[in-house]
Amino acid sequence: MKEVFKQREHLDYPDATMYQMVERMAEKYSDEPAYRFYGRDVSYKDFTARIERCARALTACGIRPGDAVTLCMPNIPQALECFYAVNRIGAIANMVHPMSAKNEITFYLTISDSKAIITVDMFYKTVKEAVKETGRAILAIVTRMQDELPLHLSLLYTLKKGKEYLSYPDAPNSILYTKFLKKAGDTPLPPISFEKDRTAAILYSGGTSGTPKGICLTDLNFNACAMQAREAIGMEFKNGYKMLSCMPMFHGFGLGMNIHTVLIHGACCVLLPTFNKDTYAEALIKQKPNFIAGVPTIFEALLHIKALDGVDLSFLKGMFCGGDSLSVELKKSIDRFLSEHNAGIQVREGYGLTECVTASCLTPRDEYREGSIGIPFPDTCYQIVTPGTDDVVLPGTEGEIILRGPTVMKGYLKNEEETAHTLRRLPDGNIWLYTGDLGYMDEDGYVYFRQRIKRMIITNGYNVYPSQIENLLDGMDEISYSCVIGVKDPRRMQRVRAYVVPVDGVKPSDELKDKILSELKLHIAAYALPKEIIFRDELPKTLVGKVAYRLLEEEANREVSQ
Repeated sequence: MKEVFKQREHLDYPDATMYQMVERMAEKYSDEPAYRFYGRDVSYKDFTARIERCARALTACGIRPGDAVTLCMPNIPQALECFYAVNRIGAIANMVHPMSAKNEITFYLTISDSKAIITVDMFYKTVKEAVKETGRAILAIVTRMQDELPLHLSLLYTLKKGKEYLSYPDAPNSILYTKFLKKAGDTPLPPISFEKDRTAAILYSGGTSGTPKGICLTDLNFNACAMQAREAIGMEFKNGYKMLSCMPMFHGFGLGMNIHTVLIHGACCVLLPTFNKDTYAEALIKQKPNFIAGVPTIFEALLHIKALDGVDLSFLKGMFCGGDSLSVELKKSIDRFLSEHNAGIQVREGYGLTECVTASCLTPRDEYREGSIGIPFPDTCYQIVTPGTDDVVLPGTEGEIILRGPTVMKGYLKNEEETAHTLRRLPDGNIWLYTGDLGYMDEDGYVYFRQRIKRMIITNGYNVYPSQIENLLDGMDEISYSCVIGVKDPRRMQRVRAYVVPVDGVKPSDELKDKILSELKLHIAAYALPKEIIFRDELPKTLVGKVAYRLLEEEANREVSQ
């Protein structure tokens, strides 16, 4: 395979675990803040001490190198210390969306063979039921967000929300996080051992078939991504700078860019557990972060926040957009917003997949080509091949995007068939990741994303797989068949719509809609639930008898544009 453009500079990646990379920053910037949570700073020295304490407690509870521990938490301090503590002892961090449905959590626990799960009290009830469904003993460790808030906010949160969960945990083999930490004592920790091919973390994606798949990532994958990102950013990313870390840790973009990239360069994560436009705006104004990264819906929301009217945003040094394609129109609007608020930057679009941690391509700092997602990170090579083949096409020709480099995953957890389909060793001797996305490259190596080959809906930056929802719908007694599509939405980018054909004799009704949603809630996360359920007598078909979902998409989007 002939490479069509010159590679960027090579980086030297240390033989070190993720924890060791953070530990080095603690030695260098001992008293500097590693993260800030609602105005409360924790220094690198204290952060690594907390990681060590959590690591000792995990060890005391029987967690050993190679064991999986599921983390089911938003961006709160306990999530950071638990993630790096799991890494410290050589265990595997199994990252799960805290709003996942019971059956999803059961699946994640089972496929990863998790020995423990750490969650927040507000999600404990679902976790408890999910653990019960596994049919085996799994230690459930329950944290409370108010334990990490400043005193006045802690009291306010407890009175408003936290009091609902004070009775948790309330089941055998469950323990409150504060009591769990007391088990640490002087428990000896295993020696740190860097193994290039060891699975360090599992993140989940639908892969190419729509079934949730565990993506096995290594220490090298994360460290290489973080080091490459700094070079691709093209400016100082160092101690003294702050990143507004809103993207969640169970997301490759959140964990890889918003957290690990920040921490291994001695900068500070300003943690936000969830995205809310008012709290986001408040954090921008009060915390003055130097970098913000998010999905298009976050930045689109900034354009309409009254609290930001007239606010000086000159402290911003970088704004990075990923997780979904950024339209030319939205980029222009965001760039205009930045200019009007004295930020001497433009929004920079990136591209990547969880299968290579997160971003592997980024628009340069000082050059923008309309419609381009930029140029590959250092040590990352992109090619475009004819779909269904390994044949490289000429510059300017559309095809499937494939890539290789040190951030490419080990493979899918317990799924050799899908791994073999996605990771392929080609005649050049390298393993290439087949993205399932269409695009092209120009003569200078700039990449242009066109569309996904695999059918997928992106809503609020999260991947939703229509086939997963359709399988559930079609399994209901009242439903003959269904089709799920994404409809353009000004706030979410896309919203989920389900078309349903009832079986003969079943009449459409609000009661049937309620029953459908109740059933779906048992199996899929809240963000994936259809916002609309439309009953039809029949749906359009292709010549081979399949539901013509593209016709439904076109019909629905015409309605939106009218």
